[in-house]
Amino acid sequence: MAKRIHLSKFSVGSTLNKPQKSLLLPSCKPFCSLTEKQEPTSTTNNSTTNLQGQVQEQARHEHVQKLQTLLQQGRTETARRLIRSMLLPKSPFSSPSHLYTLFSLSSTPMKPLFSDMLLSICSESKMVSESAELYMLMKKDGVLPSVASLNLFLESLVSTKRYEDTLQLFSEIVESGLRPDQFMYGKAIQAAVKLGDLKRAIELMTCMKRGGVSPGVFVYNVVIGGLCKEKRMKDAEKLFDEMLDRRVAPNRITYNTLIDGYCKVGQLEEAFNIRERMKVENVEPTIITFNSLLNGLCRAQMMEEAQRVLEEMEVYGFVPDRFTYTTLFDGHLKCGNVDASITLSEEAVRKGVQILDYTCSILLNALCKEGNMEKAEEVLKKFLENGLAPVGVFFNTIVNGYCQVGDINKAYTTIEKMEAVGLRPNHVTYNSLVKKFCEMKNMEEAEKCIKKMVEKGVLPNVETYNTLIDGYGRSCLFDRCFQILEEMEKKGLKPNVISYGCLINCLCKDANILEAEVILGDMVHRGVVPNAQIYNMLIDGSCIAGKLKDAFRFFDEMVAREIVPTLVTYNILINGLCKKGKVMEAENLASEITRKGLSFDVITYNSLISGYSSAGNVQKALELYETMKKSGIKPTLNTYHRLIAGCGKEGLVLVEKIYQEMLQMNLVPDRVIYNALIHCYVEHGDVQKACSLHSAMEAQGIQPDKMTYNCLILGHFKEGRMHEVKNLVDDMKIRGLIPKTETYDILIVGHCKLKDFDGAYVWYREMFENGFTPSVSICDNLITGLREEGRSHDADVICSEMNMKGKDDCRADEDASAV
Repeated sequence: MAKRIHLSKFSVGSTLNKPQKSLLLPSCKPFCSLTEKQEPTSTTNNSTTNLQGQVQEQARHEHVQKLQTLLQQGRTETARRLIRSMLLPKSPFSSPSHLYTLFSLSSTPMKPLFSDMLLSICSESKMVSESAELYMLMKKDGVLPSVASLNLFLESLVSTKRYEDTLQLFSEIVESGLRPDQFMYGKAIQAAVKLGDLKRAIELMTCMKRGGVSPGVFVYNVVIGGLCKEKRMKDAEKLFDEMLDRRVAPNRITYNTLIDGYCKVGQLEEAFNIRERMKVENVEPTIITFNSLLNGLCRAQMMEEAQRVLEEMEVYGFVPDRFTYTTLFDGHLKCGNVDASITLSEEAVRKGVQILDYTCSILLNALCKEGNMEKAEEVLKKFLENGLAPVGVFFNTIVNGYCQVGDINKAYTTIEKMEAVGLRPNHVTYNSLVKKFCEMKNMEEAEKCIKKMVEKGVLPNVETYNTLIDGYGRSCLFDRCFQILEEMEKKGLKPNVISYGCLINCLCKDANILEAEVILGDMVHRGVVPNAQIYNMLIDGSCIAGKLKDAFRFFDEMVAREIVPTLVTYNILINGLCKKGKVMEAENLASEITRKGLSFDVITYNSLISGYSSAGNVQKALELYETMKKSGIKPTLNTYHRLIAGCGKEGLVLVEKIYQEMLQMNLVPDRVIYNALIHCYVEHGDVQKACSLHSAMEAQGIQPDKMTYNCLILGHFKEGRMHEVKNLVDDMKIRGLIPKTETYDILIVGHCKLKDFDGAYVWYREMFENGFTPSVSICDNLITGLREEGRSHDADVICSEMNMKGKDDCRADEDASAV
């Protein structure tokens, strides 16, 4: 048996038959003052006041008598008109409750009819508070309103967004024993949906059906709309099927709601299926139907299909409106087709469609992001010529655009144009300039800009100062950052979490964790509550510095402050543990992610895959890789960086398999991938393949780095091709890649293994003269080889030079070669 739903659970106040105080609907005010003699408030009341009071009292008496007569004669329409006049501001009655009380005292038989009429009129007039007060008086007197009046009252509550009151009134109606009709249920369900309480709405709908009241199309539309809003399309679909089973005919609102819902969750096929059903059922579409479909297609960047829908829309006689054009604008811009958006805007103007400020702004913003400032200026000029009123956001967008391309002079010129059309620059205008100067680390100009801003009557705001703090922080001028915080407080601007966050972030990136922690303490002392982002900065800074103990201390402090760790928090710690080789601890922490109701993302998987690959556990890394793909998370280049390097130890077949999977995912290899592949092929002796990868890398425009050359040098040494080694080193130097210790070590060891100690000594000399020294073991091998060839003098020179560098373990005597 299905669980019974008790409607009483929705009742917060009393029932219709119990004159108790309601918590949501206003209780009636004390009316004893209308029937009892009041104490005089002043001994100086003059005769004029008394006379006015008598006149008012007489007028009220006459109105009530007239109303009684009309009701007794059955002239209800005239009575309704009279009641309406009594509710006007200049009426002798202070409120509907005042009228009700006086009428009740003089005409008991007509009281139910009058009360019901008065409640309905108040509800129709949207006098919600007065209706609620009147309702409470009626309930106190045991007068039961009619279903029609209650329906009007419920409608007035919903229309004025008093949804909780609507639900309470409905509960009281049910508890009074009155059987709600379809309209009452509809309003209660609508109120629940508006409150976002779909569970309550569905329970009410279930009760409605059990009570023998069939839901109409209105109820189904309301609940389907609520489900679509919460993206619960499966549930909306089930309700739609139920609607059809009950032979409730869907209308245009039903179809439009479902189409819009499917489009917003990206289920375009289902949206078009609903559209086809509309055609089969001969339900005419509206412009909303087409706009919803266009919105879905444009979100998915399916502009050709959008064009076909637009053509169908015009066939039905609908003229594209502002929403249509704005949707198409967004679609073209998402596809990077700014020219199409411009053409569309010109078409809209020709057709007399007024372009919204928002539409103009997104177009200007897109052009500015492309750096196409000339076109942005041209578009703005056309819009203004076609009657669009100039607003600050247009010019601010242009100013920001010029700042992004580094043309500060044009940015200032735009401000002058802005002022010429009567617009005053604001914080947004100048903050763009300040931000650009800070990015350029030109703090002097940033300060000058702020001075100019003040001269123009625009005071810097918190964002302005935050930008300055970030700028000085990036330049490691932390003393100035502290001065700015003090300046803000002196000027009555309270630094916010972003102000401190900018400074803490810069300190952490500069490895000043202790100073960052001091700032955290000052922040808390001043009443600024740190958030998860602040702690993430401190944890990340500690992990980068290799201070995992501090990182977990900050994590514990974060939890103690009841700041919920985010997925970013866990990812930082997992990555820090993996880099320290603590993969088991990292995996244990990763299990905490799912326990907290979060899900792994690509960064979580990448960190764990990298950790296990570096630890030599390729099997575990591959398991995580497969789990990642099955979870619907697309691997990134970072996934393959460590995975390919780790798989190299398992053989080239596995490496090539992983690499092909990467290419199938439309991921283009970068330098790290090429280096990992080149290293794998060199390790497995396929130097030719390594060289072809080097050529492919350069053909793709990716410049090799020292790691690339070191791998290739090692490969050529393996094949004994010393001439190629020399060419690679020369090419390396030509590209500005100066060999350092690692390269020279490879060169010396390579020549030594080939018994070419003369060549090894040449590289040693270059290495030493460039300020680098090989390890003791490499020196020992070279010294031994030189002594074996009878070059004791050169061997002694190496020993002497190594001793000068503090490496006293080199073998200095000839007998050492025999050891």
